[in-house]
Amino acid sequence: MPGKFVISLTRAAEDADRATVAFVVANAAVASDKDVVVFLNVEGTRLSQAGYADAIHEPGFAPLKDLIAGFIDAGGKVFVCSPCFKKRSLDESRLIPGATIVGGAALVEFMGEHCPSLSY
Repeated sequence: MPGKFVISLTRAAEDADRATVAFVVANAAVASDKDVVVFLNVEGTRLSQAGYADAIHEPGFAPLKDLIAGFIDAGGKVFVCSPCFKKRSLDESRLIPGATIVGGAALVEFMGEHCPSLSY
C-alpha cells in the first residue's frame, strides 16, 4: 500500500525500548512500500551519530544498530531536527549514512496532506 509515513522519535539510549520499537515499526512500514521518514528529535538526535547505537540492544529485539541499518538499506530516510542537533553540540561529520539534518519545514513538506505519523 503506497503512501507516506512518519515516525517521530524523541528517545535514545535512556529509553532503549521506545527507540527500538520505533525502528521496528519503521522497518515494517518501509517493507509495506511506504515512503518512510524517522524524524529524530530531542534526545533521539543522538541516534544520528555513528557508533552511538552500537551498544543498544533491548532484550527480545534485534540490536538497534541493525534495525537502523536495515531501515536505511531498505530505502527509509532519517531526518534529524536541526535545532535539537545543535542544542546537543552533536557532530555533523559523524552522521550515520542516510541521515539528513533538517528544519521543521522539511518535515512538514514531506508530510503534506494525509500522512499518518507515530511518536515515540
